[in-house]
Amino acid sequence: MPQSVLLCGYYGEHNLGDDALLQAFLGELPQSLTPVVTAFDESQVQRLHGVETVQRRDLKAVLARLRSCQALVLGGGSLLQDSTSFKSLLYYGALITAARLQGKPVVLWAQGLGPLQRRRSRAFVRLLLSLTTAVSWRDPESATLARRLGCDGEDAGDAVWLLPQQQWLGRGGPIVVCWRPTPLLQGSDWSPYLEALDQLAAQTDREVLWLPFHREQDRSLLEQFRNEGLIPEALSRRSRQLQAENPREAMAVFRSSGLVLAMRLHALILAALSGAPVSALSYDPKVKACADQLRCDALDLASRSAASDCLQQWSRSLDQPPQSAVIASIRSTLELHRRVLTSALCR
Repeated sequence: MPQSVLLCGYYGEHNLGDDALLQAFLGELPQSLTPVVTAFDESQVQRLHGVETVQRRDLKAVLARLRSCQALVLGGGSLLQDSTSFKSLLYYGALITAARLQGKPVVLWAQGLGPLQRRRSRAFVRLLLSLTTAVSWRDPESATLARRLGCDGEDAGDAVWLLPQQQWLGRGGPIVVCWRPTPLLQGSDWSPYLEALDQLAAQTDREVLWLPFHREQDRSLLEQFRNEGLIPEALSRRSRQLQAENPREAMAVFRSSGLVLAMRLHALILAALSGAPVSALSYDPKVKACADQLRCDALDLASRSAASDCLQQWSRSLDQPPQSAVIASIRSTLELHRRVLTSALCR
């Protein structure tokens, strides 16, 4: 009877970044093991990935399915954090504790750690980390925080960097916008960025493609700008919204683009893997850290930028793809994730 592994994450939530994490994990899982994936939209995950699923929002069902699995893996993303809620930590704590009580390995794979804003969160995560069998972190900050909480572990790049690279075909292509709502930008705060985008598209005669990465959170943004009168008329005429069902479709858009303006971390990574020119808008330190690693421009949204500054930066990035040697250097660190997964699960 084949052995199964319960893969726990934010899957089937219509977020292309988490879909990319799932795709990366499935590509690295040893063939002798069968994945069971926690998912909200189970039918979508089953259709796209051909895997067995369990309803991630039903803790009782997940715990029941864990009993017939041989290991628990928390795969990709930042699951041990309390910015969503303390209840989120309790959910993952219940799974980790149940797995260890059943004598099963618990692997934190390519994980981010934090933020942990509450004292009780830090104390609880310290306990959970002591129960893990193996860990690999996706960034130095997470590894440092884990060490402060008593858990040693190495870090490598985000797991999405494990996906295959593609060849860029987009010189002279459209500008692709992957923006998300953020408390840092409300109403007219968006105006300098929209003004700069309007000017860049007009000066270079480019179409503007809006590609939501989280279906529910991002897809209403363009319509919101139109309804609030924030988007210049010429930019509105040049704009067209797309929908990608999976990371492969998103990468097909990126590889044909002249510039990707990415706010979400995994939009930035997938665009770079597509060979596309990228420029980041950082609403979170993890986005700025990735942009620095990639050596691409980034605007810090916590420090408002003038339209002229945005235009100058984006003009500099247009049709200038990232250096292949930089991407190769990032990908060279990923053997750590492979090694941790294999050593923990193939015993």
